[in-house]
Amino acid sequence: MGKLYDRADIYDLIESESRYNVFKTHWEHILHGRNIRTLLDVSIGSGSATLPLAELGVQLSGSDLSENMLANCRKKAEARGFDIELKCCDFRNVADNFSGAFDCVASTGNSLPYVSNEDVLKTLEQMDSLIKPGGYLYFEIRNWDKILTDRKRFFPYAPFFDGDTRINLTQIWDYNSDGTITFNIMYVFEKDQRYVQMEVFEERYNPIKYEVLLDKLHEMNYRNIERTVCPFQKTDIPVDKLPWYYVLAQKP
Repeated sequence: MGKLYDRADIYDLIESESRYNVFKTHWEHILHGRNIRTLLDVSIGSGSATLPLAELGVQLSGSDLSENMLANCRKKAEARGFDIELKCCDFRNVADNFSGAFDCVASTGNSLPYVSNEDVLKTLEQMDSLIKPGGYLYFEIRNWDKILTDRKRFFPYAPFFDGDTRINLTQIWDYNSDGTITFNIMYVFEKDQRYVQMEVFEERYNPIKYEVLLDKLHEMNYRNIERTVCPFQKTDIPVDKLPWYYVLAQKP
């Protein structure tokens, strides 16, 4: 079964100008009151989450393992007139591929759990090595604590459209005996009330609990640790009940 991140053309079908503006509002919240002029996203993918930063005046750089995703990111950046630096590399050795230091080093999306918990912690060290003193470490992640408690399997998305083609997206999660979780991601394409195409992908994740991440931040002496809903919005829902969150922490 194929990997969704090898199919940037399908991965980006859910994108829209309204979705772009949701992330723009999110980054406006992150930037408010903070001196962040340069940012490196070590899992930039096709740029869905991060490109609005360039519109907000941040000098953006990015890396990803997928050349296809980076190609899509480059096209979208050029279409908006953004000049960004992109490199293809593994975030577990990102420090070997970038020089200098950034005001913020980020991992967007739910990218970190693609690797083992041990490798996630090593990646945070790699990210830390590229952050200026007083700068910020940022990552977005699914709420794995909640996922492991709820153990839900079926996740239908609201249908969306590509021209006159309706796209129905559903995820089915398998909880494996080794502790990993397999996401079966199914796209069904419908036109003129007929199914015309189906694509199924499989992604495997290594759940990581917030306590593990928090302990690592404390070990690296990070302070002003903020955790809330991602993308940011005002909500009364406790963070432990949220499906996604981001963490932003300041380097001493």
